[in-house]
Amino acid sequence: MKNFPFFHSALRFLALTLIVFFTHPSLANAQTANPDADALFLDKIYDHALTDSRCYTWLEHLSLGIGHRISGSNAAAQAVDWTRSVLDTLGLDSVWLQPCMVPHWVRGKAEQVQVVKSRRYGSFNLPALALGGSVAGNLKAEVVEVKSLDELDQLGSEKLRGKIVFFNRPMEPTHIRTFEAYRWAVDQRVGGASRAAKYGAVAVLVRSMGLRLDDFPHTGSLRYDSAYALIPAAAISTNAAERLSALLREEGRVTVSVRMNCQTLPDVLSYNVIGEIRGAERPEDVIVIGGHLDSWDVGHGAHDDGAGCTQSMDVLRMLKSTAYRPRHTIRCVLFMNEENGLRGGKKYAEEAKRKNEFHLAAIESDAGGFTPRGFSFDGDESVFAAFYEKITSLEPLLKPYGLHFSKGGSGADIGPLRAMKGLLCGYAPDSQRYFDYHHTADDTFDKVNKRELELGAASMAALVYLLDKYGL
Repeated sequence: MKNFPFFHSALRFLALTLIVFFTHPSLANAQTANPDADALFLDKIYDHALTDSRCYTWLEHLSLGIGHRISGSNAAAQAVDWTRSVLDTLGLDSVWLQPCMVPHWVRGKAEQVQVVKSRRYGSFNLPALALGGSVAGNLKAEVVEVKSLDELDQLGSEKLRGKIVFFNRPMEPTHIRTFEAYRWAVDQRVGGASRAAKYGAVAVLVRSMGLRLDDFPHTGSLRYDSAYALIPAAAISTNAAERLSALLREEGRVTVSVRMNCQTLPDVLSYNVIGEIRGAERPEDVIVIGGHLDSWDVGHGAHDDGAGCTQSMDVLRMLKSTAYRPRHTIRCVLFMNEENGLRGGKKYAEEAKRKNEFHLAAIESDAGGFTPRGFSFDGDESVFAAFYEKITSLEPLLKPYGLHFSKGGSGADIGPLRAMKGLLCGYAPDSQRYFDYHHTADDTFDKVNKRELELGAASMAALVYLLDKYGL
């Protein structure tokens, strides 16, 4: 870094040169490879991010000045207007709005899930949030607990008709990568309502998708199967799930009332917010960075995904501030409606195809604003092996910043770009705290650390620089 002694920097550049040239001869032989120059520019990016970034200030306004931003809401519209105005100040080559129709689901008055018949404890409330897209309901019934969709099938109509199904499979704590624990458990939230309705259940309660025991219920989307009745669905907090399960073991029969006032209104016109720096050599080839501008209607949507949006905006600002002129077009996209429809991501891919654009690479930040750990890569099978070999040859340049590369997922919004056969990439910060806040009222601005957020923006800018310089 610029405040290191000279000999320390010289040794660092020598080490980088040796790593790159001897461990990765493919890069050493590249005509334009210059590890010392790369190291200097990467240091410049990180110095700039840690001393003159904007992402944290922008996130403060997005979180506290606008707040949560569910698709179709007034706040989502305000976020579109505000982020466009910010991008307009950065001296980019183009800034525009891309129209897309989005669903408009509203929670309505506060929902209530209450145990109404317990021999020992009487009546008490369970902290709950309706799942996104759920229908309304006002009912009372006995609860049946299950741990899996297969167990539901085994019980069948005889034991489930007229009952409230309680899905109580926790996220698996032994998964070091918490997103794997999430994927292992989330099927009960997404598809549980229709699967239970198939057997005559009247509502479902789902244990929140979180590893921490607390009183914050986690909302999230569900998908109804039109072949079955649409029944109310709510998440209850992890503490509530533990208490309800214990009560069922102790008393055998427990009656719960569910009251929810949510509704789905007609679709609303909204927008993806887009800004770009035009490439000097290959302007027709695009490198996308982005996050999703919408959030659930609780908390501030700070980690999910205000952090990813403001980091992506700051990448463009940093490249402009360092007077870097990219070879390829660098584009920031703030996608609308990732949470309950993915309409923005689908529309963006549709328009890119219509314009015959080629997306060399797409990077999404949608895993929170925590300490950077690296990037995971994905892509069409026909090209991914070659792309991954090339991208891993660049990894030594980012290892001094604690970044590592791996195969894996990328991002929901950039997934529809897979057919273009470019590289898909997910920014991967430390994930251990993410599901403490994900989709909850606790996802607030104060949970985001300024330095961690800035390091993430720098890491994304560093990868963009390397992709732009060396291509694939």
